[in-house]
Amino acid sequence: MKVLVTGAAGFIGYTVSRRLLERGDEVVGIDNLNTYYDPALKESRLDLLREYEKFRFVRLDLADREGMEELFAVEKFNRVVNLAAQAGVRYSIENPHSYVESNITGFLHVLEGCRQHHVEHLVYASSSSVYGANETMPFSVHDNVDHPLSLYAASKKSNELMAHTYSHLYSIPTTGLRFFTVYGPWGRPDMALFLFTRAILEGKPIKVFNYGKHRRDFTYIDDIVEGVLRTLDHIPVGNPDWSGLNPDPGSSRAPWRVYNIGNSEPVELMDYISALEKSLGKTAEKEFLPLQPGDVPDTYADVAQLVQDVNYQPQTPVAEGIQKFVDWYREYYCC
Repeated sequence: MKVLVTGAAGFIGYTVSRRLLERGDEVVGIDNLNTYYDPALKESRLDLLREYEKFRFVRLDLADREGMEELFAVEKFNRVVNLAAQAGVRYSIENPHSYVESNITGFLHVLEGCRQHHVEHLVYASSSSVYGANETMPFSVHDNVDHPLSLYAASKKSNELMAHTYSHLYSIPTTGLRFFTVYGPWGRPDMALFLFTRAILEGKPIKVFNYGKHRRDFTYIDDIVEGVLRTLDHIPVGNPDWSGLNPDPGSSRAPWRVYNIGNSEPVELMDYISALEKSLGKTAEKEFLPLQPGDVPDTYADVAQLVQDVNYQPQTPVAEGIQKFVDWYREYYCC
């Protein structure tokens, strides 16, 4: 297949692109290479992707309407994986406009490209943050998600709603993936594991929010990517049993689905830190702080629907995943 991967220089986008290339697909990757975090890390990922004959990179911003229209018209993609977004819950409080431009306006341009050029299937990144104020555990795709706690979460919920509209109006198959705390080699420098590792190796204190009482469904990157590829190959159809009298939030009469992708085994933050300390062979100095605005105390994915539809089975225990990240970090940063 010829697949467009947006955000191809990003953490998940790079890894998805590599897996698609390894199995023989042609990949056109786009990214705006913004400075939200170190562009050199993004360039390093792209250097590895450029080693594949069937990869081509185009520097392009999703918010560039004319550029996106030309890209879809010229390339004629079979399928699209939209992973480009302005990420970060906390950053959305400081820079709300960037989230609307990338996550909403940009996503509209992706949807329009899929509509105008008859893309077979659009898979796009949502987020566990859409569960917001929900407290029922584990989080299920059949739960209502109308109480987001950050603009980032609201933008991801908006993506799900926009995709549903296009699936309903134009019969475009769309699948939204609610990622749960992705970590692993080539990860984002603004994520906890990266920040903790750097601080511990530099002998600086780590910031432990909510006084360490978080529980997170940490999900290793390879398990995430396996879920992305399985859903990309599984084109959704309408649910004939869906009823507007008792609407199921996780499906539709339209060819639209949302799934959780998580490890389905939440880990206490302090246990996560302990595993990292063991991998590094160093004890962290900890600064305990209150819960930050926009954060939720716990995440826990119910992946039953994903298991049922594509036989998704996460394979990587947290301790193993952390060790793989630490090994990569030491090699990449020479420390």
